[in-house]
Amino acid sequence: MAVVIDLFSRQVVGWAVADHMRTSICVSALQMAFWRSLPKPGLLHHSDRGSQYTSHEYRRHLSIMKMEQSMSRKGDCWGSLPLGYNSPTERFFRSLKHEQLNYEEFRTKTSANLSIIDYLAFYNGRRSNSKLGYQSPLQYERDFYRKAL
Repeated sequence: MAVVIDLFSRQVVGWAVADHMRTSICVSALQMAFWRSLPKPGLLHHSDRGSQYTSHEYRRHLSIMKMEQSMSRKGDCWGSLPLGYNSPTERFFRSLKHEQLNYEEFRTKTSANLSIIDYLAFYNGRRSNSKLGYQSPLQYERDFYRKAL
């Protein structure tokens, strides 16, 4: 599974699930995030230093989308801004495993995928986040834009 998380709202804005971790799955998650959010040119896209994210193909997609690439220092998923800030992604995967996947036994890939999709809806729409004042990512974003009007 690959995800793209908006650091402002902590919302998972792009994801892809497959039985491999090749560059194509990461590109699929990136494309979903791009088309859902339509960010302005110059958006800072952060990732770890996995081979998928350092590949020519992934960098080419970032360039086409006019995004700037940022990566964690080697071996430092908890890095500090602006050089690295991958901890929200690490935290998401920890939550997915501990709150959803560890408690289910999947007989098929389809049932596992459906469980992940259910969790994504819960995570974005209802799961509170301490960094967001204990609001869900969607509520935090709605409140921000409501106040901005």
